[in-house]
Amino acid sequence: MDYDTAMDLAELKVFLTVAAEHSFSGAARKLHRTQPAVSQAVRRLEDELGERLFDRSFKDGALTDAGRVLQGYAEQLLRLSEEAEGAVREFQDLRRGRVLIGANEAGVHSLLPLLARYREAHPQSLVDVRRVPSRQIGLEVLQRSLDFGVLTFEPAERGLVSLALGADELVLLTHPSHPLARRRTVTLEDLGRQPVVAHNDPSPARERVLRLFEERHAPLEIRISLPSLDGIKRAVEMQLGVALLPRRCALTEIARGQLAAVRVPEARRARRLRLIYRSAGERSHAAEAFLTVAREWRAAGARTSDA
Repeated sequence: MDYDTAMDLAELKVFLTVAAEHSFSGAARKLHRTQPAVSQAVRRLEDELGERLFDRSFKDGALTDAGRVLQGYAEQLLRLSEEAEGAVREFQDLRRGRVLIGANEAGVHSLLPLLARYREAHPQSLVDVRRVPSRQIGLEVLQRSLDFGVLTFEPAERGLVSLALGADELVLLTHPSHPLARRRTVTLEDLGRQPVVAHNDPSPARERVLRLFEERHAPLEIRISLPSLDGIKRAVEMQLGVALLPRRCALTEIARGQLAAVRVPEARRARRLRLIYRSAGERSHAAEAFLTVAREWRAAGARTSDA
């Protein structure tokens, strides 16, 4: 073997594929290459090493003793190559400032003010908010699929910490011309006499509302179920019904006079918005920066509410 000649990783990958497939033709199909190209790659590797790696007298591409020795080292080399490539990609993500957050649709609306503050401090950062069912968020944060999650309840999983970001309440959304829009408050019975536009995505908030009506033995006339909050708000604007939603989800429409929000004292229990994250383990620079901004934003909100 000429020790000045470095083995090509691509040739090692071809070699390992032939060994795994027990066939030159099978390796060619898997690698989307021609069989002669696969044979030539293996031949070059054999010429560099000065040893035959496959016994050509067998049709199943059986490894020689030298081939079996090389197989273990080749697997280690390719694994190290993949780890090195992954480390460089991770470094590039840190430089770009990539933060992964999981939230359900209502959580996304509540998260926007914090994202605006983070963008001011880190304008080059990438924030990727993914729509995840609230009951899955805690597990995905623990498994490092997400840096953070947004919930309105304490997560059951151990190893998570929550930072309270603020509170919200459920309100009755109506068209501004609706008779209930002029009321300061409405009861569950008032709501039960109205056609309701509801969210059809299961969530703890939806379950709590349904349970509340069951406990009060109050009717609930759900006439339309939609998969998105925006769809529900548009339906209310079109006077197709009323909706019970978190106030934060409709702040813009309420401010513009497109929707009216009426308090429902029996369903008013404050929803505490929480940012959850892992209590142990390292965080990327971007995630650490996001957590710092969230803590500062929460502290500023607390000072404002105390004033």
